[in-house]
Amino acid sequence: MGNLDAKRDWGYAPEYVEAMWLMLQQDEPEDYVIGTGETHTVREFLELSFAHAGLDWREHIEIDPRYLRPAEVDALQADPAKARNRLNWTHRVKLPELVRLMVDAEIKQLS
Repeated sequence: MGNLDAKRDWGYAPEYVEAMWLMLQQDEPEDYVIGTGETHTVREFLELSFAHAGLDWREHIEIDPRYLRPAEVDALQADPAKARNRLNWTHRVKLPELVRLMVDAEIKQLS
């Protein structure tokens, strides 16, 4: 892994597809930013993921300098205000639930 302290806006793809559908229902095309408006670190994502699988992430993750980006963006966070105001769209799936869905899908696929 690279920078575990990088902050990202993690969202649930089916909700983003819903936002796309709402955009297509508008009379005039416009640009929208779709995201949760919340940030969580890569470390937090790992902690939640491994905990849900009953594992300690520190026993399975290694930092490799090759994956540290020279031009790292410390925080990527969407501002979905326009989508909320004009499309009445907001995300509903919070990070812990998103992680559970992803880990459960991976475990099911590996079973």
